[in-house]
Amino acid sequence: MTSRLRRVALLALALLTVFTIGAGAAVAHLLPARLALWQIPRVAVHRLAAARPVLAAAGNPRGRAVTPGGLSARLSGTLGLPALGPHTAAVVANLSSGQVLFARDGSSPFAPASTAKLATAVAALEVLGPAARFSTRVVAGTASSPVILVGGGDPTLAAGRPPAADYPQPATLESLAAKTARALRARHRHSVRLGYDTYLYTGPLLPPSWPASYVSTGNVSPITSLEVDQGRLTLSGAPQDADDPGNLRPRSVTPAADAAAAFGSLLTRHGIRVLGPARPAAPAPGDVTIARVASPPLAEIVQWMLIESNNVIAENLARQVAIATRMPASFSGAAAAVTATDRRLGVRGIQLVDGSGLSPDDRITPRALVQLIILAARRGDSRLRPVITGLPIAGFAGTLAPGGSVFGAAGPAALGLVRAKTGNLNTVAALAGVAYASNGQLLGFAFMADRVPKNGLIQAGGVIDELATELASCGCR
Repeated sequence: MTSRLRRVALLALALLTVFTIGAGAAVAHLLPARLALWQIPRVAVHRLAAARPVLAAAGNPRGRAVTPGGLSARLSGTLGLPALGPHTAAVVANLSSGQVLFARDGSSPFAPASTAKLATAVAALEVLGPAARFSTRVVAGTASSPVILVGGGDPTLAAGRPPAADYPQPATLESLAAKTARALRARHRHSVRLGYDTYLYTGPLLPPSWPASYVSTGNVSPITSLEVDQGRLTLSGAPQDADDPGNLRPRSVTPAADAAAAFGSLLTRHGIRVLGPARPAAPAPGDVTIARVASPPLAEIVQWMLIESNNVIAENLARQVAIATRMPASFSGAAAAVTATDRRLGVRGIQLVDGSGLSPDDRITPRALVQLIILAARRGDSRLRPVITGLPIAGFAGTLAPGGSVFGAAGPAALGLVRAKTGNLNTVAALAGVAYASNGQLLGFAFMADRVPKNGLIQAGGVIDELATELASCGCR
């Protein structure tokens, strides 16, 4: 009897195991394609490639170093493919020494698209420091004066609490409203008029070189010192309260007013009656700060901006550079401040009209992009390191993940071993970052094409993916 029970138990266990594996496979196949980056394990039918040493020292390659001739032989043919169009360039350098190993039109100006965010990131970290935070405040004066929400240029401010999984966790108007309500009750104020202050920035909210479609297609919102959720909206028109770069719905065209309205609703929820709609206002002499919230550290904001190519964050950071260097906090002032800061660091070849690269009038040379990468990676100075740690990772993260942009189709040799900032406009495809070559050498690179054939952006992105893969697989002697 005991033997029979044992056989029955073993059979039941075997059936349960088969059922569990089958159910897991079925659920995995039901996952949406963009979420299912981890494939169901399968038994390899070919011999597996040996893993590379993980901690090979930068600048201390195994065997012979990459040579200019080897790189030229490896890259030149791909750079000449028609999919990139007639205006292409490339620069590859030894990341440790800064020595340029390969250059084709490296000093020619190109439209950079979002690779321009490298210039903004370096300037912001240099001027403000990686620990800098941006505050959103509420000020109040006499009992008859309005309570004023003061925008501090925090590009990550949210209205309500975002999902706990979002990183970094931004400051919220919900927290600010709770603090404000407590402060008002301590002053025996239970009803207020509400104003909002956006005077930290100057100039137009949108530059003339941006098409209006940038807002309606979810690329950016008008740039103001007070906004929430980067102007992203839900289907109902409410602030989204989640970091969702895949939200391509039209963004708010009145972000400051929307933020103030959301704050008023939150004050009401916390027991403070708001009299009438919020209106633009400036603090009066004698007004004092009664509540404030602070952004995550700049290091985390830079990483956020780079990994998802966040245009609103980039434009705000450029204005923060302008404020810190006593220049006008406008599009032109911010672009001039970023350019001047990078030039002081020794980087030439940058001509910007905005901070995000959305303008087709921006120009950066491939050599300048590589110089920015080298600066951020240099030993003994970690201030600029978030530029490197925030770069998208080929095959895994951000705009280099599968489906993350027109890039994201790198070959196996590049997966996890290429980190780079993407950039694309209608006829522009660019990639700049770091590749870990097969001999253990770290290479800084920039590939740029700004006359891509019409409707050929995906093909051009694929060719640049191929160039990055060739670098990662390169012994190139």
